[in-house]
Amino acid sequence: MAVLKIKLTKTKRDKLAQILWILNWVSVVTGVILFSLGLFLKIEIKKRNEVMAKGEINSVPNMLISVGVIACIINFLGGKICYDCSDTNKFSRWRLVMLPYIVCTFCFTFCILVGAIMCYTMRNELEESLYLGLRDAIKFYKDTDIPGRCFLKKTIDLLQIGFQCCGNNGFRDWFEIQWISVRYLNMASKEVLE
Repeated sequence: MAVLKIKLTKTKRDKLAQILWILNWVSVVTGVILFSLGLFLKIEIKKRNEVMAKGEINSVPNMLISVGVIACIINFLGGKICYDCSDTNKFSRWRLVMLPYIVCTFCFTFCILVGAIMCYTMRNELEESLYLGLRDAIKFYKDTDIPGRCFLKKTIDLLQIGFQCCGNNGFRDWFEIQWISVRYLNMASKEVLE
């Protein structure tokens, strides 16, 4: 049973193929942008790994990277199909591929929808991971000579300079902890002990 069976003239089919070819190439560019955003997010998370709580937060950049690559592949193939469909001789070899391609495209569109929902819901987990990690990192700010924490002071300083922030909730976070190393304090002094 055919649904909405229509007959197209050669000029209309050529015009439709050109429009679909342009849309596929726009989607290829969108796939490259998604891939780039996923790569950027993965690098930023890796750079700030010291100040993030442990958790599975790499699923969002991995999903963006994979969706970007798959979008490029599917839409590049779609662009090739649309370009070849403007030629009557080449159209016949793609005729058998059209239905699986359309099914694959609809499945991929559903996956993009699920991925977008996942990215939206994972945003809170990413923020919480950064909040908890930064809170814990501030506690160890003074430990510059302990292995594993020696670069934490520099990381927090660069993070605060880059984002022009001071702590999680503001500068008052620094009043709740001892952030100056005891190496620089005279613990025998009365002013220090108070």
